[in-house]
Amino acid sequence: MSTFDDRENAFEAKFAHDADMQFKAEARRNKLLGLWAAGLLGKSGDDAESYAREVVKADFEEAGDEDVYRKLAGDLGDKVSEADIRAQMVAMMAEAKAMLVDEA
Repeated sequence: MSTFDDRENAFEAKFAHDADMQFKAEARRNKLLGLWAAGLLGKSGDDAESYAREVVKADFEEAGDEDVYRKLAGDLGDKVSEADIRAQMVAMMAEAKAMLVDEA
Protein backbone atom coordinates (compact mmCIF):
# COMPACT_ATOMS: atom_id res chain seq x y z
CA MET A 1 0.00 0.00 0.00
CA SER A 2 1.22 3.46 -0.78
CA THR A 3 1.71 6.24 1.70
CA PHE A 4 -1.21 8.06 0.10
CA ASP A 5 -3.50 5.05 0.66
CA ASP A 6 -2.35 4.79 4.27
CA ARG A 7 -3.08 8.47 4.86
CA GLU A 8 -6.48 8.16 3.18
CA ASN A 9 -7.41 5.14 5.31
CA ALA A 10 -6.24 6.90 8.47
CA PHE A 11 -8.29 9.99 7.59
CA GLU A 12 -11.40 7.88 6.94
CA ALA A 13 -10.93 6.01 10.22
CA LYS A 14 -10.51 9.28 12.12
CA PHE A 15 -13.61 10.75 10.48
CA ALA A 16 -15.66 7.66 11.42
CA HIS A 17 -14.32 7.74 14.97
CA ASP A 18 -15.06 11.46 15.36
CA ALA A 19 -18.61 11.01 14.04
CA ASP A 20 -19.19 8.11 16.43
CA MET A 21 -17.88 10.12 19.39
CA GLN A 22 -20.07 13.11 18.45
CA PHE A 23 -23.14 10.87 18.31
CA LYS A 24 -22.32 9.37 21.71
CA ALA A 25 -21.67 12.80 23.22
CA GLU A 26 -24.99 14.15 21.94
CA ALA A 27 -26.89 11.13 23.25
CA ARG A 28 -25.16 11.46 26.63
CA ARG A 29 -25.87 15.19 26.70
CA ASN A 30 -29.52 14.57 25.95
CA LYS A 31 -29.78 12.05 28.77
CA LEU A 32 -28.18 14.52 31.17
CA LEU A 33 -30.57 17.22 29.96
CA GLY A 34 -33.47 14.85 30.47
CA LEU A 35 -32.40 14.11 34.03
CA TRP A 36 -31.96 17.84 34.73
CA ALA A 37 -35.40 18.64 33.32
CA ALA A 38 -36.97 15.70 35.14
CA GLY A 39 -35.73 17.17 38.40
CA LEU A 40 -37.36 20.49 37.54
CA LEU A 41 -40.59 18.64 36.76
CA GLY A 42 -40.51 16.85 40.12
CA LYS A 43 -39.68 13.44 38.66
CA SER A 44 -37.25 11.05 40.30
CA GLY A 45 -36.07 7.47 40.07
CA ASP A 46 -37.57 5.45 37.24
CA ASP A 47 -39.79 8.35 36.15
CA ALA A 48 -36.73 10.56 35.70
CA GLU A 49 -34.90 7.84 33.74
CA SER A 50 -37.95 7.31 31.54
CA TYR A 51 -38.21 11.03 30.85
CA ALA A 52 -34.49 11.20 30.03
CA ARG A 53 -35.02 8.45 27.43
CA GLU A 54 -37.85 10.51 25.91
CA VAL A 55 -35.48 13.46 25.53
CA VAL A 56 -32.88 11.21 23.86
CA LYS A 57 -35.55 9.92 21.45
CA ALA A 58 -36.65 13.47 20.67
CA ASP A 59 -33.25 14.11 19.08
CA PHE A 60 -34.07 11.69 16.25
CA GLU A 61 -36.90 13.84 14.87
CA GLU A 62 -34.62 16.09 12.81
CA ALA A 63 -30.99 17.06 12.41
CA GLY A 64 -29.60 19.52 14.92
CA ASP A 65 -30.53 20.42 18.47
CA GLU A 66 -33.81 22.26 17.90
CA ASP A 67 -35.93 19.13 18.35
CA VAL A 68 -34.40 18.59 21.80
CA TYR A 69 -34.86 22.25 22.67
CA ARG A 70 -38.54 22.14 21.62
CA LYS A 71 -39.14 19.02 23.72
CA LEU A 72 -37.59 20.61 26.81
CA ALA A 73 -39.21 24.01 26.29
CA GLY A 74 -42.62 22.44 25.73
CA ASP A 75 -42.40 20.25 28.80
CA LEU A 76 -40.85 22.83 31.11
CA GLY A 77 -43.09 25.71 30.06
CA ASP A 78 -42.52 28.77 32.22
CA LYS A 79 -40.25 26.98 34.71
CA VAL A 80 -37.08 27.84 32.72
CA SER A 81 -36.19 30.46 30.13
CA GLU A 82 -34.92 29.73 26.63
CA ALA A 83 -31.50 31.09 27.62
CA ASP A 84 -31.34 28.74 30.61
CA ILE A 85 -32.22 25.70 28.49
CA ARG A 86 -29.66 26.60 25.84
CA ALA A 87 -27.01 27.26 28.51
CA GLN A 88 -27.72 23.84 29.99
CA MET A 89 -27.40 22.28 26.53
CA VAL A 90 -23.91 23.77 26.18
CA ALA A 91 -22.86 22.88 29.72
CA MET A 92 -24.19 19.32 29.45
CA MET A 93 -22.37 18.82 26.13
CA ALA A 94 -19.09 19.74 27.79
CA GLU A 95 -19.88 17.39 30.66
CA ALA A 96 -20.85 14.57 28.29
CA LYS A 97 -17.62 14.92 26.31
CA ALA A 98 -15.57 14.93 29.51
CA MET A 99 -17.35 11.78 30.66
CA LEU A 100 -16.58 10.03 27.36
CA VAL A 101 -12.90 11.04 27.56
CA ASP A 102 -12.70 9.71 31.11
CA GLU A 103 -14.22 6.40 30.00
CA ALA A 104 -11.73 5.96 27.17
